[in-house]
Amino acid sequence: MEVQLDKRYPLEVGVAQAWAVLADIRATAGCMPGAAITEQLDDTHYKGTVKTKIGPAVMSFAGDIEVLGIDAAANELQMMAKGADRSGSSAAMKLKAHLEAGETAGTAVLVGQATVTVSGKLAQFGSRLLVPVSDAMLAQFADNFRAAAGALAAPAPAWTGDGTSGDTTVTRMVSHGEAPGGLPATAPSSQQLPQAPQPQPPAPVKELNALGLMWTVFKAWLAGLFRRKA
Repeated sequence: MEVQLDKRYPLEVGVAQAWAVLADIRATAGCMPGAAITEQLDDTHYKGTVKTKIGPAVMSFAGDIEVLGIDAAANELQMMAKGADRSGSSAAMKLKAHLEAGETAGTAVLVGQATVTVSGKLAQFGSRLLVPVSDAMLAQFADNFRAAAGALAAPAPAWTGDGTSGDTTVTRMVSHGEAPGGLPATAPSSQQLPQAPQPQPPAPVKELNALGLMWTVFKAWLAGLFRRKA
């Protein structure tokens, strides 16, 4: 069974700040509730788990993640994730996500297109349940992504040699080895160089509460039912 998801999530941080999280596979995976990367095989292949809690029981799905492409110029990430449990149920998701500038300065939009394929017991739920559950999971992911990106410091302006960031003349002179006034240009010290934002370490992994997701879906169904009757 296969479903298509197209989502847009507004962010209260700029594109560069959000890209620092999206470009880090571990940081991005850590935003998915219950998910964690357990091993890096090479530059593009990882192993991970997703823990799901249903009442008192905790189930763990083992899976693989393949990075299909990272385009820094387009602020775009493409990846494939596959997983299965011991009962034979399996799920796969092909994700393409990129960042766009928001409507106001200092904001961005996380845009994602995902193809989710499930088999086994998971497929028995049907699209009427699978789609809203996937929506609820992605909404939690977006909230975690906002928190991770918001925890980063905003990128500092580029160093130009005179302590400012807007004088292109000074920048050009420094690039040619000449400081203002004809003096030799000197390289900035490590204290002067702006520090690139670094993603925060992922929070401790928490199990995905399946009952909580089902309750969210049930409430959405009730709300839709009452709207139709009104």
